[in-house]
Amino acid sequence: MVITGCTLFAVNGTVSKLALRGAFDAPQLATLRATGAFAGLLLLCLAVRPARLRLTRRELPLIIVYGISGFFLVPVLYFVSIARLPIGIALLFEYTAPLLVALWARFGQHARVRPRLWIGLALSLAGLACVAEVWGSLRLDALGVAAALTAAVLLASYYVLGARGVSRRDTLSLTCWAFGFAAIAGMIVRPWWNFPASALTGTSGGVPVWLLCLYVIVLGSIVPYLLLAGSLRHLPPTSVGIIGMVEPVIAATVAWLALGEVLNAAQLAGGALVLIGVVLAETARTAGPGGAAPPVPDMATVMPAGRDDLAR
Repeated sequence: MVITGCTLFAVNGTVSKLALRGAFDAPQLATLRATGAFAGLLLLCLAVRPARLRLTRRELPLIIVYGISGFFLVPVLYFVSIARLPIGIALLFEYTAPLLVALWARFGQHARVRPRLWIGLALSLAGLACVAEVWGSLRLDALGVAAALTAAVLLASYYVLGARGVSRRDTLSLTCWAFGFAAIAGMIVRPWWNFPASALTGTSGGVPVWLLCLYVIVLGSIVPYLLLAGSLRHLPPTSVGIIGMVEPVIAATVAWLALGEVLNAAQLAGGALVLIGVVLAETARTAGPGGAAPPVPDMATVMPAGRDDLAR
């Protein structure tokens, strides 16, 4: 379930890039995705858990911030980055989010961590330097790199907010409402009456644009979310997060086959270092007093929606 969900997320990167080439800009595609995913999840919630859609005034601010930051701004920045960078590289920059969460747990929550956190940080920074080829005066597009790194910071805050959110309600209704507020934010930034509906009738990369958009909504958002949520019944969250490291590998492979985005040997080696570093950081937690795990949010526990979620 994890590998299937991550594969769908990974393919979504290439599909989204083709959709962006078909006359959509990043906010428009993020709005379309959020609105479609909200409609689909709302129907699902009404069918299986209608009572859990009820919102209280106390939890409303958290869900609004959670939805706008994690489900609208992160995808927008991700779409900007993949429009200017190879998809595999953009994902590697964004994949530093779990590392940032571990650092927040250490310094913001004063949780105890194993020394390998610092090894993971060093490996990830070295890997990003290789990916960006800093010895060549940063050959990557500066705006694309800035967008990807900002997305990583927002994604880290999304994990922290999500950990609070799932402590109060189920992940299905939480994600449904988060997509809903993301859709509202998108409609303010890119009103529906300015939406280029005629673009849906065109093609991009030989594929109908409407079909690309349908994939982004259904197979790039709703289905992988349900798969990853279901996998948590069979695997611990940390395992789900670590298995999810296959996503940037699959995404880079799909982009290479479909878009001709080839990474050189240094960038491939750097990508491997980033993933090893994130795994070390993700497993660096120690048990708290009495054997309890410290309150550090797991990637999988708060359900990255995608990155593209998430935000994925």
